[in-house]
Amino acid sequence: MRMPLILAGAALVVATPLVAQQMAIPGTTDVSRVTGGTYKTDPGHTLIGWRVNHLGFNDYFGIFGDADGTLVLDPKQPAAAKLDITIPVNKLTTASAGLTKHMMSKDFFNADVTPTARFTSTAVKVNGTQAAITGNLTLNGVTKPVVLNARFTGAGANPMSKKETIGFEADAVLKRSDFNMTYGIPAVSDEVELDITVAFEKA
Repeated sequence: MRMPLILAGAALVVATPLVAQQMAIPGTTDVSRVTGGTYKTDPGHTLIGWRVNHLGFNDYFGIFGDADGTLVLDPKQPAAAKLDITIPVNKLTTASAGLTKHMMSKDFFNADVTPTARFTSTAVKVNGTQAAITGNLTLNGVTKPVVLNARFTGAGANPMSKKETIGFEADAVLKRSDFNMTYGIPAVSDEVELDITVAFEKA
């Protein structure tokens, strides 16, 4: 009867070091870790979310993934940074298949005709670890200026990819009518909130 207890004790002794071996967090908000050069988006950890109000009842939202782009950055001259990101609109994700299909239609993103959107920066105004990034957003065949309110969120060596990685979050507000997406206004809000999180890896 004592054998199972002995085996259980032995298993616990063996397992204890494994429990103690927790992975350290490789990224921190230490700007001294940022090095200059060209960075490419990590598409698996980059998301662009949008949110609109529906009929005055509640908000609904969706996300785009697999964004592809570059950030050219010199930490000694952060205001000279250049950002260029392409977003695959035709890879929209929502929690409802019916909603996704409608959002991809000509009523909204018109993804069959314009499957991608693109943001290219034109100016960067830095304030500590935050920045206002002004740029041109091309969406649904229309190009308009948009300002991203960005925040530096971390830098370090990614233990998975073995690459230098930096991260940012950003938010913005735009009007979909500016991009010829007028369906349902004002019952479906014209104003769209963007919530963005981006990881860049050193190219």
